[in-house]
Amino acid sequence: MPEQSPTPDTPAPGTGAPTSGPAPYDALLLLSFGGPEGPDDVVPFLENVTRGRGIPRERLKEVGRHYFLFGGVSPINAQNRELLDALRKDFAEHGLDLPVFWGNRNWAPYLTDTLREMSDAGHRRVLVLATSAYASYSGCRQYRENLAAALAELAAEGRAVPQVDKLRHYFNHPGFVGPMTDATLAALAELPPGTRAGARLAFTTHSIPTAAADTSGPAEGHGDGGAYVAQHLDTARLVADAVRAADGVDRPWELVYQSRSGAPTIPWLEPDICDHLEQQHAGGATAVVMVPIGFVSDHMEVKYDLDTEAAAKAAELGLPVTRAATVGADPRFAAAVRELVLERAATERGQAAPRCALGALGPSHDVCPRGCCPARTPLPAAAGLD
Repeated sequence: MPEQSPTPDTPAPGTGAPTSGPAPYDALLLLSFGGPEGPDDVVPFLENVTRGRGIPRERLKEVGRHYFLFGGVSPINAQNRELLDALRKDFAEHGLDLPVFWGNRNWAPYLTDTLREMSDAGHRRVLVLATSAYASYSGCRQYRENLAAALAELAAEGRAVPQVDKLRHYFNHPGFVGPMTDATLAALAELPPGTRAGARLAFTTHSIPTAAADTSGPAEGHGDGGAYVAQHLDTARLVADAVRAADGVDRPWELVYQSRSGAPTIPWLEPDICDHLEQQHAGGATAVVMVPIGFVSDHMEVKYDLDTEAAAKAAELGLPVTRAATVGADPRFAAAVRELVLERAATERGQAAPRCALGALGPSHDVCPRGCCPARTPLPAAAGLD
């Protein structure tokens, strides 16, 4: 495994969390993006995602063609159910008495409905696990805005409004890095034997506008690429180093991007994965392993943009490629969530808590500070200082 952060309170993976229980928290909310589960869901789902942008329904049908290739079903909800089961199993096996709920931002089960259920059941201190490991507006702040809007709706209904706190970013937790390392090694093993030694690693994540990347993370950390790029680079380096330690081959690697959308006049993070494959083929790579470190589960941007579109580009080039699995419901990730829950609970009780993290950046903040991943338009955001 890669070296750990030199922070003296960084424990060994799997041993870091205090064990005295989750109080003051009384529930965990798994908060995800959501996705359609049938052809009739696709356009209404996309209407939810693009609400307020004035995109015509016919255009949404065209955008939804990726979903229709898979029967109108995104794999994200099924993977969230698996993660939900894995969390409940891990919590039960370790005596952690904390019920786990699930709500989505853009499809059933909807966030507001789930929070309404939690409020009616008497839950008043809720921890939130977002299925996004990194800092950015779309990966953190927007989740917090959706939480604030849902809580405001509960208040308008006269319901008790729980206090919600969001678990810190976990991109460099051993329970995230370890599964990604093993998935990369497994993907390398799937390549034709004669191509493995010269194979290169392409760490992929969602492209976002460069302006959004530059302002990601706390205000004092803004710069080219902001926290979004820095965190991904740190995770990629951790996985690449661990893979080299495991098989003894020092492979070139690069952070690349996928799933760009929006006006072509707006600069987005590059290079695109398909352009990168062309460059690697021209540069003599014998094969490429695509490692989707930017994603927790195999949703449509993984299944289509990598497994379909990028794979087709590689076939056109005659370049062997494989794709590493995402973390999904790996038991090590479920254990990492348990550690993060207990860490945060201890901190809330005023106890010193080990903060497990690998790499150079160390553990992320618990509470998003002012100026962190600023909104495109000012909207209230829960689980932070603004």
